[in-house]
Amino acid sequence: MKQIMVIEDDIGLNQGLCKALKNENCQLISCYNLKTAKEQLSCQSPELIILDLNLPDGNGLSLLRELREKSENPPIILLTANDTDDDVVNGLELGADDYITKPFSLVVLRARVNTQLRKNSKSVNSNTFQIDCFLFDFDKMQFFVNNAAIELSKTEQKLLRLLVENRGRIMERAILVDRIWTDGSDFVDENALSVTIKRLRDKLQAQKYIKTVYGIGYMWVNDHE
Repeated sequence: MKQIMVIEDDIGLNQGLCKALKNENCQLISCYNLKTAKEQLSCQSPELIILDLNLPDGNGLSLLRELREKSENPPIILLTANDTDDDVVNGLELGADDYITKPFSLVVLRARVNTQLRKNSKSVNSNTFQIDCFLFDFDKMQFFVNNAAIELSKTEQKLLRLLVENRGRIMERAILVDRIWTDGSDFVDENALSVTIKRLRDKLQAQKYIKTVYGIGYMWVNDHE
């Protein structure tokens, strides 16, 4: 499910935006100031942020700058009551993807949101997986849980990739062993896979996601409830 964060201090407008954008495939995260937004961003990885410039505890551009300096690149659409060229130019130069000036049409905003979500979806290649609080980039060998970097061994990376590429499907133990230890699976201790699974679960805190199917193998479950 995609997450959209709305950072807007006007309670009525914030609620209206969330209502207009909410659907079965989208979860809205509502924030009314920078402090709450930063707290939410420390544990969430939204696919898109709608960011008001004028907030009670600061300017939205400061958050935009902070995110881009951290190389965090969710699409960001600015909301502003100011229509001066300086506001627009500053926001775009800092890395905003689009802007819209109040008052605006919700139909237009929805269209712009959908455009940014489509662009973002295309920019994520087949070697990158974003699942709930997890972000796995196998090209760069970077792995994150709630935005915190996790170090994985090469063996753990191979196992993780097999699981997430086949999420929702049971991967038999013999197949996992054969594809992970390709240079000598005949000599791998049968306990090696169990140990690697445990380490991967613990490092990712993914006990609810990596399921043991007793007597068969393992799977990354889509529905972890």
